[in-house]
Amino acid sequence: MMYEMRSYRTMPGRMPALLARFENHTLGLWKRHGIRQAGFWTTLVGESSYDLTYLVAWESMAEREQKWTAFMNDPEWIKARADSEKDGPILANVSNQFLAPTSFSAVK
Repeated sequence: MMYEMRSYRTMPGRMPALLARFENHTLGLWKRHGIRQAGFWTTLVGESSYDLTYLVAWESMAEREQKWTAFMNDPEWIKARADSEKDGPILANVSNQFLAPTSFSAVK
C-alpha cells in the first residue's frame, strides 16, 4: 500500500468552492472509479489557511495511473470542474508526494 498526499492551495476566498466540489462531485466520481480517500484536512495553523491536504490510498503506482487517468478523463469530472470554476479559478497551486508506510506505522 502507498499513499499519495496532495496539497491544494486555493485562490483567496475560493476554499468553499473547492470543498463543495469534493463533497458534491469528486468523491462520488472517485467511488465510481475505485479511488480510495484516506482523509482530508484544512489548515488551521500553518503556512496558509488556503490549503486543503488529503491522502489517497493506492495498491501500486500502476493502479494509480490507471484509475487517476480514467477519473481525469471522465466527462462528468470535466464538466464538474468547469462548472465549479465559472466564477474564476479555484486553485493557485497543486503539489503531491507518494508516501510508503514504515514498518512501525499505524497506517499500513
